[in-house]
Formats: sequence, structure tokens, C-alpha cells
Amino acid sequence: MTNDRETKIKERSGARLAVVQALYDMEISGKGVLDALAEFEVFWIGQEVDGVAHPPAETAFFRDLLRGIVEEQRTIDPQIDKALTQGWPLKRIEAVLRAILRAGAYELMFRHDVPARAAISEYVDVAHSFYAGDEPGLVNAVLDKVARGTRSDELAGAKRG
Repeated sequence: MTNDRETKIKERSGARLAVVQALYDMEISGKGVLDALAEFEVFWIGQEVDGVAHPPAETAFFRDLLRGIVEEQRTIDPQIDKALTQGWPLKRIEAVLRAILRAGAYELMFRHDVPARAAISEYVDVAHSFYAGDEPGLVNAVLDKVARGTRSDELAGAKRG
């Protein structure tokens, strides 16, 4: 039983990493959601590309995240802007970091089946995959603010419990 749970957790982590990469790719190339879904599912997820092994991913979760982030971007971006330091709107943030923040905010705002602390932790881990500096801390701070605005009851309960 534990093995199935561990596999699911790893595949969800893989999906989160793939979503961030797909969002970045879409922003840079101008691809649409369907093209990105097809490309990542066939050529990236669970494959080795240019000597880099891409982890397996839960496909349904990957699809939901990517579609949801794109569909809800007009709702997500203002929440991230509010959480960022004044004078640093989301549009000024580097593209990979922007993708991480959007994906994390989407999960916090729309995937209530995922505990807020778990989602934040996962995206801090994703940030560590790309950055060695202060960026993971920024991801933690911004997503924590988004979570406090969207899931304050859950976070308050977690502190008491």
C-alpha cells in the first residue's frame, strides 16, 4: 500500500515539474495547450532528453494542471501580484519562476484535494530544480501568501492541530 502511495506522490511531483517546463515552453514558443500536452506526453515525460532523465508523471494530474493554469490565468495572476513585493509585478519575474508561481497558485486556488502545505513544499522543490539562489525562498513566501488568502481556514487548522 505504501508503495502505491509513494509512486503516486513521485508521479505527481513529476507532473508538477513537467507542467512548469510546459508552461515555460508555451510562453517562449507560443504553443497552445493541446500542442504542449501532446509534446510533453510523447517526448518528455518519463523520457531521457539530451542526457537529462525526465521523471514519470501522473498524466491526468499533468493535464488538469496545464489546462487549469491556462484557463484560470486571469484569476491566478492578480493573486500572485498581490503576494509579490510591491514594484515587482508578475510580468517582471523571469519566465521559469513565473511558471512555478502560476502552477503553485493554481493548485492552492483550485485543487483543494491537495493540502496547501504539500503544494507549497512541492513547488519549492521544483524551484530548487532550477535555481540555487534565493528563488526557492521567494516561491515559498509568495505561495504562502496566496495560501493565506485562499485557504486561511486550512492553514489555521493546521497550526492548531
